Amino acid sequence: MKSTFKVLYYLKKGAEKRNGEVMIMARITVDGKVCQFSTKQSILPKDWSVKSCRAIGRSAAIVQINSLLDEIKSSLHTIYHDIQRRDNYVTAEKVKNEFLGHGQTGETLLDMFAKHNEDVKALVGISKSPATFQKYEVTRKHLSDFIQYKYRISDISMNEITPMFINDFEVYLMTACKCSANTTAKFMQFFKRIVLIARNNGILVGDPFATYKIRLKKVDRGYLTEAEIATILKKKLVSERLDQVRDVFLFSCFCGLAYIDVKNLTQDNIRTSFDGNLWIMTKRQKTDTTVNVPVLKIPQMILEKYKGKLPNGMLLPVISNQKLNSYLKEIADVCGIEKNLTFHLARHTFATTTTLAKGVPIETVSKMLGHTNIETTQIYARITNSKISNDMEGLSDKFKGIENIYKETNVKRALAVANE
Repeated sequence: MKSTFKVLYYLKKGAEKRNGEVMIMARITVDGKVCQFSTKQSILPKDWSVKSCRAIGRSAAIVQINSLLDEIKSSLHTIYHDIQRRDNYVTAEKVKNEFLGHGQTGETLLDMFAKHNEDVKALVGISKSPATFQKYEVTRKHLSDFIQYKYRISDISMNEITPMFINDFEVYLMTACKCSANTTAKFMQFFKRIVLIARNNGILVGDPFATYKIRLKKVDRGYLTEAEIATILKKKLVSERLDQVRDVFLFSCFCGLAYIDVKNLTQDNIRTSFDGNLWIMTKRQKTDTTVNVPVLKIPQMILEKYKGKLPNGMLLPVISNQKLNSYLKEIADVCGIEKNLTFHLARHTFATTTTLAKGVPIETVSKMLGHTNIETTQIYARITNSKISNDMEGLSDKFKGIENIYKETNVKRALAVANE
């Protein structure tokens, strides 16, 4: 990438030595960004030309200073062109560091990200899920592509991450990658995690994310109504694979388990509890939270349908999440359901239609979903019109006294008006 480069010298006023001399400073400017350092040379202000940025006079000391300044300027130009050829991305800081012998030592962004992802990979199955590892990997890939796209280099120093870099990456995700606002926000969260690690380890002094706010928009993912569940139940499907996908989906509609937790179910998770009924007793893979859910009749029938028919102790014919969601869209089409049918929609349906709309308290729903706070549950559970109707039924009867007072008052007022 082409850039503008300039070197000039100036006196560091306000820091005069006892003999009246002032330090000569070098200022490097690349694309309008400035960086300065001391030349270690000093001079009396009367012997300095502000206009030409050089020492004035013909004494041996003056000649030596000007010669040294020429050498510094020549070296800086050489370094600038070397960096431009090597990285094709130059900053004033890079030129200064190489001149002073600091170079670009220290951690780079993508290297740090790679090391972090290796740690996450090692924890998969212990405290991290494969999905979390995959999200970090995708974020690193996007950053790698962005750095190449924006700066034409393979990596960037952690010290070069600025608020502008963060803003440009956000714009890149939403334009070049066509990510939604929430998907972009998620990638920015993973990126911020690496910056936080760098700060905690002393690699970064400041916080480039200090003025950046990650904003997640509330998204109503919807749910199925009881009528729509009935439509899916009644529909005659032409293939066994669609029938199996329907069973797995409906199972979650009536127990609220996430995809991975349904996939991980074994016979050990289906137990007879204190009340003599069958319960699902498991832990959410995502949060390691204990989940206990009574098995309703429809899930019981689905479990019975596949009992002893699947390999490796599987309870249900769970295929990959990607294929499952693809087949669910086929089911939605043949059933005339225009909603975006995904497996996660089953969890929302359990929270809204299966439980809350039937009078199950939200605290109980929250516990069965494996949430640690009610606020999370409120994202899943909606108050339906039928729930409002049922809750308000009979409320008018409790206000008979006030209603009679209103009627009597209006009659008296009408009579008074008629007699005037």
